[in-house]
Formats: sequence, structure tokens, C-alpha cells
Amino acid sequence: MTQRRRPELAAFLRGRRARVTPADVGMPPGFRRRTPGLRREEVAQLSGVGVTWYTWLEQGRPINASAQVLDAVARTLRLDAPEREHLYRLAEVPFEPVPERMTQTVAPEVQGIIDGLDPLPAVVYNSRYDILATNPAYRDLFMVPATLRIGVPNVLWTLFTVPEKACPVVHRERELPVMVATLRSWYGRHVGEPAWEDYIRALSAASPYFAELWASGEVIPPGPRVKTFHHEAVGELRMTSQSLQIDGMPECRIVVYTPADEAAHRKSRLLRETGSSSTSSIRGAKEN
Repeated sequence: MTQRRRPELAAFLRGRRARVTPADVGMPPGFRRRTPGLRREEVAQLSGVGVTWYTWLEQGRPINASAQVLDAVARTLRLDAPEREHLYRLAEVPFEPVPERMTQTVAPEVQGIIDGLDPLPAVVYNSRYDILATNPAYRDLFMVPATLRIGVPNVLWTLFTVPEKACPVVHRERELPVMVATLRSWYGRHVGEPAWEDYIRALSAASPYFAELWASGEVIPPGPRVKTFHHEAVGELRMTSQSLQIDGMPECRIVVYTPADEAAHRKSRLLRETGSSSTSSIRGAKEN
């Protein structure tokens, strides 16, 4: 594995060095330059590392590199986020992504996708379970008066603060621990970030049950599940949830709910025929 990574690392560094010109980094072009890109010694100088060390790195020799040094080389070579991660992987250095602003909006194309899935309920969540977009079927199933009154477009906040008899999730004792454990699997990437810490602190204060589950430390990755939901108009529905990643939206996913049996199919159709919340929106949830 290592023997294969080193030649890849060498080729990657040479290719990225060749595309950065002296003008890009504020250096004069100089004379007798055979290629428009930077020389090895220039990359070493700008990165604050020894010329010999950088030369060996670019030659694919078995030398150790720290995260700090790789970050300096990445800045000099003007690597974007995916290229920086690729550099770390090739150098066999543990990669820690730069914290990104939590996505709070979706593009019209994504909204069009979930609208096109109707009559299947579909929603876009980020890793904190904020509700970013919904389709009419999702709103008919979940955004009933009891949940709209919560006024916070976040699934966990709703499920842990709505009165238990109004909670749309049946078998709360089984499903809510799984959701909290999934949240913790994402939280590992955001430990110490103020927005995440404030969210966990506020939800723990609002719900002792959430605080208890959070303290357990359980971790579960996202995955498909069969869940039972209750709607006052049609009773219980067994639905399978499936998550789909979205290109260009880190830590966001489309979650689609499909009926798990014929009874759920029938009740879903009935709910869509009689549902009155299809014109509501996430904005409406915020305003109530």
C-alpha cells in the first residue's frame, strides 16, 4: 500500500507545483525558467521547509511528514479542500477537515428532486438534523399542528420537546436513542465548535431524556431503518427510511421514506389525497 502511495504522492506534488506560477505567489519570474511553474526550492522556501526534505517528499522517498508541514505545502501549492485531503491520504497522515459553515439552504435543483419524489415523503437534513427542505408528502406526514407549534425546524428538537402523545414516532424508546447515537457520529467532526456545543447544551437543558441519551456516548452511523409513525388522520404507518448524499453539500443528505407494507401504501395515498399541509413550508414552521 505504502509503496503504491509514494509514486502517487510524487506525481501529485509535481503536477500541482507545475500549475502555480511565480506571479501567483508574488515572486518575480526570473531567468532561464524552463517551465511556468514553481521550482522545488521555491516551494520549499515558501513553505518554510528544507529544500532537501521537500525534494525527497516529491521524489516519493519514505520520509515522515507532519500535518503542519503538509498544510504549509498545501498553502504554497494553492490546494483546495479535496486536494488537501488527497495530499494527506497519499502522505499517510491522519486528515482533519477544516470546519465548514453548517449548510442551511438548498439549491433549487435539490428542491426539485425531493418535490419530484412526491408522493414519497422526502426531506433534506444536515448532520445536526436541521430541516433544510421538504416536499408536500413529508409535510403531510410530519408537520402536523403539534410539531409546527415547536417552532424550531430541527427533527431532534421537535421529537424531544413535543408532548409524548403527540410525537409522530412510535416506539420512541427504540428510535430516539438511534437518532442521538447518529448525531454523535457527526458530532465527532465538530467537537468544540460553538454552534454545535450550544445546540447540544440547549437541547440537553430542554429535554432530560436527550441529556440522558447523550451522556451514554453511543455512536451509530446513518443507515436505512424501518420506522413506525403515527398520524391522527390515518393511524400507524411503517416506513423505510433511506439516506442519499448530495454532491456539493457536505454532511447533508436527502432522506426518503417508502411504505414498508401494503397498509402503509394505502394510508400514504389516503394521506396525500386528504392532506391539508402540502402548502406549508419550513418558513411557515419558523413563523408559528
